[in-house]
Amino acid sequence: MRAYLASSIGVACTAALALPLALHPGPAHARAERTVAAGSTRSLPLRPLDSLDSLDSLVGGGTDRGVTAGRGDAAVERGVTASGVRPFSLVGVVWDRPAAELRGRAQVRTRAVGGAWSPWRELLPYGDEAPDPDSPELRGPRAHGGTAPLWVGASDAVEARVRPEGAGAARADAGAGADARAADAGAEGAGAADLPSGLRLELIDPGEPPAPPEPDRAALRALPGHPAPTAGGGVPGAKPTVVGSPGRPSWGASGPSVNPSSPPTPSARPTTPRPSATAAVTTTPSPSALDTDADAETANAGAARYSAPRPGIVTRAGWGADEKIRETGHVYSKTVKVAFIHHTVTGNNYSCSQAPSVLRSIYRYHVKSLGWRDYGYNFTIDKCGKIYEGRSGGVTKAVRGAHTLGFNTNSMGIAVLGTFTSKKPSAKAVKAVAKLTAWKLGLFKRNPRGTTHLVSGGGNKYKKGASVKLHVIAGHRDGFATECPGKRLYKKLGSVRKTAARLQGR
Repeated sequence: MRAYLASSIGVACTAALALPLALHPGPAHARAERTVAAGSTRSLPLRPLDSLDSLDSLVGGGTDRGVTAGRGDAAVERGVTASGVRPFSLVGVVWDRPAAELRGRAQVRTRAVGGAWSPWRELLPYGDEAPDPDSPELRGPRAHGGTAPLWVGASDAVEARVRPEGAGAARADAGAGADARAADAGAEGAGAADLPSGLRLELIDPGEPPAPPEPDRAALRALPGHPAPTAGGGVPGAKPTVVGSPGRPSWGASGPSVNPSSPPTPSARPTTPRPSATAAVTTTPSPSALDTDADAETANAGAARYSAPRPGIVTRAGWGADEKIRETGHVYSKTVKVAFIHHTVTGNNYSCSQAPSVLRSIYRYHVKSLGWRDYGYNFTIDKCGKIYEGRSGGVTKAVRGAHTLGFNTNSMGIAVLGTFTSKKPSAKAVKAVAKLTAWKLGLFKRNPRGTTHLVSGGGNKYKKGASVKLHVIAGHRDGFATECPGKRLYKKLGSVRKTAARLQGR
């Protein structure tokens, strides 16, 4: 994702409309979903703002704002104000078409429950962390475009505004005179970019996690130490491997965590089940469509002896993922060749005890707001170095995620929870990245210090079909023109590769 900008704009109040929730009768994009345990999503449409009135409210600081008439065209600033709403903890702005670009500036500020208003903070588009362009996940009717989500903590009021590009710099100057403001308002429509249709603000309540089920210790011990890849899913042009029973979720490991120290018992020996014709759809590629990086594969031919212990992993049940909201079944690649490292740009203002709530919020935003089939990343790591299972389908398997646009096939995505453009990631988080990549890449015979090739599915850095040489442990920016995983985290990848290789015994 592009650089996350945290800004504090020195203004007392916002240019936003005071639209009581009762005034939102539920148009096509306004919805409210509630479940007691799993949280809720509230969606508020962003309405056109009258230019001069919004400027006056910025300067005057008044709180008694009414609904402005506004112009109906797509080049007008849009916004919303909502107070006294059900508490929420994560926000984001979404729009109708996932391919549409937000050519504008989205900002939010929130009021903590029983507390004060936050400064204005920036939200940037999320199009670079997404399913691949040709995937059903991105082309489906439920898919939407959106900004990166922002963790704000428990809040009960919000103000949001989206300003088109070319809307006039003087509008942000709260000290400008009335004549300058009027002149700026008069030129508002000239050269302003169109905003995407269906703009709305998403308020996510992570809810309380359900009581975790009793861990099935035999099932935990039976998790295979090596993967059983399914052929076909990782080849361009081939149909992806989809495993699962229609109408029922496919569960991975049960229980709150995966315990790497539990030895297998004879009664729980790892086995590789043979999928039935009704449980899996596979496509076998032609030999010419298989991997072309023979040099890298030759270098790894003797890598079977290199492996690393499995680190502790909190399962989806452990962080309270609501399995009812995701799509059933799973999509797999043929193998895992690259681990892409990300930061979530949800901010660093969370405690480690809050990390499960942050994950539940991001999960709900990915599925309910953006329309993805499941949580986007394969794994997430918090600032205390705890590792969480992300997208479901089995932590040892080549589960296809939605994390690196154009390179989700034959890769995995690991997101460090936070924003690391200017802030250093914790040493514990960096060490956890090394432990996780050493173990998971070892299952697929990958050298953490090596390079390999992936075929691009299309993006802003490599055209579709291009064979791209990448580090086996790569930053998101290596496959897409983005700031992700942030300058400070990206600088740590060299030491991550070295540590992961050492953990594999190289």
